[in-house]
Amino acid sequence: MSRGKHRRPRTNPLTRRVAMAGTGTAALALPLLSATAASAAQPAQAPTAAQAAPQSAPSAAKAKTITYTTKKGDSLYGIAERYDAQGGWKQLYKDNRKTVGDNPRLIHPGVDLQVRATKKADTSTRTADKASAPAKKSAVAQATQSSVKTFPNNLDGWIRNALDIMGQNGIPGSYEGIHRNIMRESSGNPQAINNWDSNAAAGTPSKGLLQVIDPTFAAYHVPGTVYDPFDPVANIAAACNYAAARYGSIDNVNGPY
Repeated sequence: MSRGKHRRPRTNPLTRRVAMAGTGTAALALPLLSATAASAAQPAQAPTAAQAAPQSAPSAAKAKTITYTTKKGDSLYGIAERYDAQGGWKQLYKDNRKTVGDNPRLIHPGVDLQVRATKKADTSTRTADKASAPAKKSAVAQATQSSVKTFPNNLDGWIRNALDIMGQNGIPGSYEGIHRNIMRESSGNPQAINNWDSNAAAGTPSKGLLQVIDPTFAAYHVPGTVYDPFDPVANIAAACNYAAARYGSIDNVNGPY
């Protein structure tokens, strides 16, 4: 739209005149009562800068995708707020659902999330604190490292990782009970599959460390674990969830279940 252009109404020159008062490129049409009353008319006031200049829409902040490593106590809502994430926590969850899992409220420490950040996190510090910054940074790094649970990629680590997730979801079971049943069912092989029993004949072979069939895995899958029956941690958690519902605990299972 062109600035400062206004449509002129047709008026009778004997009964009505138009006074134009403008600033710069903008002009304001001020109709007077009549030609005889022109001398009594109040002088026109120039429009303020805010009135003369057209309002421009604020430009949308550009989002920059960053990688954020989760820490203990983090939530999707808090992360989205910290970085003013584009689309809020719901978009953040949508972008990272494969990583986070089916439960957006269950955020494990040490997970890398892709965040569409429109601002940097507030990392400003007072000048007086700058001298102690290296010491603080070291202390924060040590605290963060100690708060993030890591598990080795072996049978011991899989069981302990599963127990940690089970504890967060109220699923009973002990290390000994899980280990005992794993050794009987798969000898510790997460890729084990039974292609000869009645389940296999029905088209649903038992899979993984605790030999779970697909329908059972789907029904008892634990949020926060990968949706894959061959994933060792997901397999243990789902099997223990099923065992808890049917037998009270995996610790009560001492044979085929």
